[in-house]
Amino acid sequence: MVPRLRGWARSLMASRVRGGLALPLSNGLSIPVLGLGTSHVGGYSHEAVVYALQKCGIRHIDTAKRYGCESLLQNAIKESGVKREDLWITTKLWHSDYGYEKTKQACLESCRRLGVEYLDLYLVHWPDAQVPGKSSREVRAETWRAMEELYATGMCRSIGVSNFLINHLEQLKEDCEVTPHVNQVEYHPFQRPQELLDYCRSRNIVFEGYCPLAKGEALTHPKVIQLAKKYGKTPAQICIRWSIQNGVVTIPKSTKVERIQENCEVFDFTLAEDDVAILNGMHDGRHVSWDPTPIV
Repeated sequence: MVPRLRGWARSLMASRVRGGLALPLSNGLSIPVLGLGTSHVGGYSHEAVVYALQKCGIRHIDTAKRYGCESLLQNAIKESGVKREDLWITTKLWHSDYGYEKTKQACLESCRRLGVEYLDLYLVHWPDAQVPGKSSREVRAETWRAMEELYATGMCRSIGVSNFLINHLEQLKEDCEVTPHVNQVEYHPFQRPQELLDYCRSRNIVFEGYCPLAKGEALTHPKVIQLAKKYGKTPAQICIRWSIQNGVVTIPKSTKVERIQENCEVFDFTLAEDDVAILNGMHDGRHVSWDPTPIV
C-alpha cells in the first residue's frame, strides 16, 4: 500500500531515493525520511549497521563526533558493499570544536574517520558554545560562517543544526547568510514541539527527529499499545509511522538486528487522521534526551 500523507508531509511522495521515501531540502537535495541513528549511549553494533544497510535497505546513517563511532561506521559501510553515492551520511560538530578554524578542521577529521570525501549533512550539534570570553551567539555565528564555507566548497552537501530553538535560528538569520537546511531535535509523542516545527517549515528548514520511541517510554503507553493492536503492528512501528506522517525525518536507533528490521517496516500501512491526533495529544513536554534549560 502506498502511504497517504496529509498536508506538508505530502512532499514525501514527490521524492524517492535509494532506501525509500525522502524529503526535499531547500537546496534541491533529498534526505531519506527514515535513517539509522547511532549514539554513545547503549553501545555500537557493527553487525547491526551492516544488517541495516544490506538487508533493510537503509541508506541514511546519522552519527556524530560525540558518539565516538565514526571510524567504526567506516568499517561497516565498507563491509556492506553499499556505494558511497547511494548513502546519506550525517555527522555533527561537537561544541569543543566550535569556532571558524576549528570547525573546518573538525569536518576534515570527521570525513577522515568516516572514510569519505564529503558529508551529505553536517550539523552543529548544540546551541551552547561554552567558549570563555565570548557569548554563545558570537561563537554560533563564527561557527556557522565556517559551515557556510564548507557548504560552498562542497565538503558538506548540506548544513544544519541540532537542538536549536526558535531564538537560536532567529539569531543565525540575523548574523549569517545561509539558512540551515535541517534542524534535528528530540521528537516523539511526549515531546512534539509544534511551534518550533511550524517555524522551521515557514523557513523551509526540514525538521528531523531523534528518540522517536522516547527511549522506550512510549512503547508501554496504553494508547500506543491500543493502536498497535488495531493496526497489527508493534508499538515502535506505530511511533515511527506517526513521526513520518507528521512530516518529520525520523532516525530510530538500535543495536539489535531484529529491532532494526522492525523499525524499517513502517511503509505498508497508514495511520488514520484520528489516530494521528490521538498520538499528537500525548504531548506533555517531557524530554528523555537533553536538558531543556534555555540557552541564549
